[in-house]
Amino acid sequence: MNHRLLIGAFDKIDLPEFELYDLDCKIDTGAYTSAIHCHRVCLIEAPGGQQLLSFHLLDPAHPQYNDHEYRTAHFYEKKVTSSSGHSEYRFVIQTKAVLFGRLFDIEFTLADREQMRYPILLGRKFLKKYHFLVDVNQKNLSFKQKKQ
Repeated sequence: MNHRLLIGAFDKIDLPEFELYDLDCKIDTGAYTSAIHCHRVCLIEAPGGQQLLSFHLLDPAHPQYNDHEYRTAHFYEKKVTSSSGHSEYRFVIQTKAVLFGRLFDIEFTLADREQMRYPILLGRKFLKKYHFLVDVNQKNLSFKQKKQ
């Protein structure tokens, strides 16, 4: 049997490529993909004609909001269906995330989560890939380990 990492219903995650640390996240086994709150998402053309995705992470009211414009050439678009049955196309980016002191590759859909309590949602695609086991009675297990 593969070694499984125990994670609670909520935790804090680091995104070193964006210089964002201790971001609140919700673990959601009902969601297939992971999502991160963003705004001002648009496609731009770089010199030479390469298409880039431009976006700002988090909400301006968030304590770690930095109004930084992020750009990436590594993205794609996919159709996402919400729990209410509403479908929309979202951009997907790849980055690195730190949980339990380990660096993980992760894909996030760029979503408007302004009305949501947590700016990041970790879905079961990520949880399954890295063999996480979810205990909904626990919270902040990675963050507690980091603080020790």
